[in-house]
Amino acid sequence: MSPRAYLDYNATAPLRPQARDAVMAALDVIGNPSSVHGFGRRARAILETAREEVAALAGVAPRLVTFTSGGTEANQMALNAVAVDRVLMSAVEHPSVLNAREDATILPVDGAGCVDPAKLDALLAAGQGSALVSVMAANNETGVVQPLAEIADVARRHDALVHVDAVQAAGKFDLDAIDADLMTLSGHKLGGPAGAGALVRKREVQLRPLLRGGGQELGLRAGTEALSAIAGFGAAARACLDDDLASWRSRRDRLEADIVASTPSAVVVARGADRLANTSAIAMPGVGAETLVMSFDLAGVAVSAGSACSSGKVGPSHVLTAMGRDDIASSTVRVSHGWASTDNDIDVFLAAWTDIARRLGGGQHAA
Repeated sequence: MSPRAYLDYNATAPLRPQARDAVMAALDVIGNPSSVHGFGRRARAILETAREEVAALAGVAPRLVTFTSGGTEANQMALNAVAVDRVLMSAVEHPSVLNAREDATILPVDGAGCVDPAKLDALLAAGQGSALVSVMAANNETGVVQPLAEIADVARRHDALVHVDAVQAAGKFDLDAIDADLMTLSGHKLGGPAGAGALVRKREVQLRPLLRGGGQELGLRAGTEALSAIAGFGAAARACLDDDLASWRSRRDRLEADIVASTPSAVVVARGADRLANTSAIAMPGVGAETLVMSFDLAGVAVSAGSACSSGKVGPSHVLTAMGRDDIASSTVRVSHGWASTDNDIDVFLAAWTDIARRLGGGQHAA
């Protein structure tokens, strides 16, 4: 069956028309942004326009935006390009953060997947030397929003730097309000093309470049910028400011309410927590996540299990395990929608869920 409902926006969002137009226009431009002749200046103008658009989304001055190849590289920069003695990160971070520092101290989370500011306070007090705290703004699997203000308050009391992976949060709540020193963004999560991300300095932080060469990006990230991908990133950053988040939340809530009503044993992870308007993590106990993903795919519905950045593997979710939910860590799928989603997409998903629950869930499904 051909796909009918794409509900995997947290893996990658469909390309927005504005981003496509920006990409195509940039592809027609001849010249290296670092060249001083007219062709190069035209390319530079496209690059700097995109920088301004991303900066506006992040709430910073354009010079504080450093373009990268994506969120993973930006996270690597944030965690390895700052001279600190200690790095602390939550147990529910994206793999690109968890795997960036083998010497990191892992912060436990509560049943909703949130860091306890009191435990962070104790860990910072117990250690010595300078520190950086890395906590994602919103979880890519569950959509749960971290208590960022409280975490930042604790970090500031200990003179620790704060890095926020805002890849999933960008466009879904106000980034300007986030109290952080460093922030990570990714273009393709917003509806831009893959291949462009950014490390944003929300404060003046001294960085050691990981890639050295020709001095691009104010010497912080060498290599000729991927102009077309960055142009699309900028256009998507501008376009996402007009998204109707209230309609996203309405679709999410309807989907979850219908599932709970039709399948009493189903679990909506952290349903009562502060979450992104577009994300639901839903478990069908007793049915493996891989089986669920394949069953939905056969029904023409695209969902995922866990992070899409795990080489296509479907296994127990490290996020749910950290939350103490081993009981559903291997039977949960993520449903995420966005800018091009419709009510019909939700209807298609719910019809597929009903059929799958009846066939695979045994007595779970309500009559």
